[in-house]
Amino acid sequence: MTTRSCPCGLPEPYEKCCGRFHSGAAAAPTAEALMRSRYCAFVRGDAAYLLRTWHPRTRPARLDLDPGMRWTGLEILVTTGGTAFHTTGTVTFRASYRGGALHEHSRFERVDGAWVYVDGDFPE
Repeated sequence: MTTRSCPCGLPEPYEKCCGRFHSGAAAAPTAEALMRSRYCAFVRGDAAYLLRTWHPRTRPARLDLDPGMRWTGLEILVTTGGTAFHTTGTVTFRASYRGGALHEHSRFERVDGAWVYVDGDFPE
């Protein structure tokens, strides 16, 4: 049996990488780790995790994921802040999918000690 790397792009297997955040066994320690775990949740169709890690101020009431969407890769371009020593952070990334790519500059904040996604914009 072979071990596959996590869909977020890091070499660890899913269970030791983003899977522990999805299951609730651990919390993402940085804004980048949360970004990677959210990308992985999109890959796996885990809308509950996406909603759980969305800032209460900007969280939609529901999230309908397209089951036909095929995410193919994540590239982290720039991070600012977002460590254990910060209360805010940003992650600029490119997420590829079959037929295109999404380029976003995402903002993150800590709420009750946990990193959450606030919102993002789409740079040119």
